[in-house]
Amino acid sequence: MLEGPSYLISRDLPSSCEQESKWIYNACRVMEFSNGKRRLEDGEEHALRKSSKPLEVHQRDETMKGINDLSLSQANQSGNEHHSGDQSDSSSLIHQIGRDNSINCLLFCSRSDYGLIGSLNRSFRSLIRSGELYRLRRLMGIVEHWVYFSCNLLEWEAFDPIRRRWMRLPRMTSNECFMCSDKESLAVGAELLVFGKEISSHVIYRYSILTNSWSSGMEMNTPRCLFGSASLGEIAIFAGGCDPQGNILSSAELYNSETGTWVTLPSMNKPRKMCSGVFMDRKFYVIGGIGVGNSKLLTCGEVYNLETETWHVIPNMFPGRQNGGPGVTELSAASEAPPLVAVVNNELYAAEYAEKEVRKYDKERNMWVMVGRLPEQAVSMNGWGLAFRACGDRLIVIGGPRTLGGGIIEINSWVPAQGPPQWNLLARKRSNSFVYNCAVMGC
Repeated sequence: MLEGPSYLISRDLPSSCEQESKWIYNACRVMEFSNGKRRLEDGEEHALRKSSKPLEVHQRDETMKGINDLSLSQANQSGNEHHSGDQSDSSSLIHQIGRDNSINCLLFCSRSDYGLIGSLNRSFRSLIRSGELYRLRRLMGIVEHWVYFSCNLLEWEAFDPIRRRWMRLPRMTSNECFMCSDKESLAVGAELLVFGKEISSHVIYRYSILTNSWSSGMEMNTPRCLFGSASLGEIAIFAGGCDPQGNILSSAELYNSETGTWVTLPSMNKPRKMCSGVFMDRKFYVIGGIGVGNSKLLTCGEVYNLETETWHVIPNMFPGRQNGGPGVTELSAASEAPPLVAVVNNELYAAEYAEKEVRKYDKERNMWVMVGRLPEQAVSMNGWGLAFRACGDRLIVIGGPRTLGGGIIEINSWVPAQGPPQWNLLARKRSNSFVYNCAVMGC
């Protein structure tokens, strides 16, 4: 993954132009694997999968600083066979331990290091861009969550909450119509998808962390906007929304990022637009939104069971705002942002922007309970411009105060497992404080 020039320089590593034999990698783990030169046994793999969690900062630093015992190649010994690093044998990667053990080592690197690793030579670059490491990480339960957000049209940034590092993505290329249209975003697998409308049709732009580039041309089975969506690993579900003619939809479809295919799912019981979607307990929930011929916000939710392929209505799952009352008109309903909801550890949370509260959903009683406050600096316009997302085991709020000529963007986090909301300021910088779109990618 080439995440940008910020990864191409490291004082811990020699230049990629130096001989490969001087680039040493992960002493402890590499030597552990190289002694046996074998794959992990089933029992070891089970234990490794069970214990695999997001790496802490010091663990990642040790991984990259431990490169001092084993060379990546035997270039000096096989100069007649390989004239440069780019001609090294891609089937073995780290020659002394073989391809399988090489990959086992690379799985435990932070993905922010993959750009640097991919710059070493053609073999590593090919491995990084193939997506194989991310597929294996998902199988092993090794996940790092990064936050992707846009505070300026066509410009996206990524934030690594572990290393607290900002990264700028390449600028999107599109026409003015796309810039002015409503846009939704979602991260699935190793992709960031941005949905919008150009002159005469809906369009999807896709950013790949494998190539650090944008592409377009994807198309849903039923093009739509203002839908509810959520991802689970390499799949994502999109439900409801509006078609190009403005009709409110009940249809849904599933996208597989590994195959690039769309599959039409059974339709919901109720058509709705401007709704929100989440995965909880491996089921897909659609919450809130506006229905057909109804001037009020929908209070019911629906849940889709992937195993039975059926939808089930949940009455009063998301009642309207307390100060909204029963007389919310269609105009005021349309002016509100879709429900700000997120799931952490299979528990559903909502940000109530008007009262600046955080609420938790009680599954058994089908009701919401106030658990604390939102960060004081997080402001919005009827819920718009504020990002409320799950990021691994924590909730993330992105926003900040707006001032003439600019503003401040803040990223705050809270780990619900640690008790009532105590927000930790992860980062702050001068920026447009209105968040147009936000997505969290875990891979």
